[in-house]
Amino acid sequence: MPAEGTLTRVEGRSRKTDGSSLSGASSEASTLAWELSLPGYPTLEIHDDHWDNGERNLVVHKPPVMPQMPLALAGLYGRLRSGVSPTEGRRELRIMLYPTYVDERHRPRVKKSLTTRALTDLMAPCVLRELTAREGVTLEAAHPKPNLPRVDLDNPQDEKPLQHALFFPAEDLETPVLAFVHFRVLPVIHHLGWPVPAAG
Repeated sequence: MPAEGTLTRVEGRSRKTDGSSLSGASSEASTLAWELSLPGYPTLEIHDDHWDNGERNLVVHKPPVMPQMPLALAGLYGRLRSGVSPTEGRRELRIMLYPTYVDERHRPRVKKSLTTRALTDLMAPCVLRELTAREGVTLEAAHPKPNLPRVDLDNPQDEKPLQHALFFPAEDLETPVLAFVHFRVLPVIHHLGWPVPAAG
């Protein structure tokens, strides 16, 4: 997190009784809410939705009344959800690292396949090191294959694009939210003028 920002979990759980999971299936969800506060921006409420059909996703909650804000930031509300999924043969859960960027029409989009060097350029090595320094958390290729290069933050490869993912213990509720803030929300905030973290 930026030193000036705070991420706080809202106590308790709420229910979503009329919604659709990431796959588009109609379902109900138990929601853990987190509040992201950054000076100069409206407080963002991030929902960690645990759907009754077994799916799970993170999303910036869209309130009934939207405050006035730049189009790029407004485009995050209720959109660009990130799924959290189990991993075959492992106990950890996985969240894909698809960084956000703002297109020429000022709308947030995501990049799915990129080299590890490109990922560090977009998110800053210090951010990725902060995430992977957490207990049981690793940054790896999302879909391991024999011909894929190793994901190494000390020597990030810049030859083969791939999909990156963060793996974390199933009982860890905070890491996926931190990751979501860093790769989904903060790139838009940086686009709007918030300082980008120094490399390192």
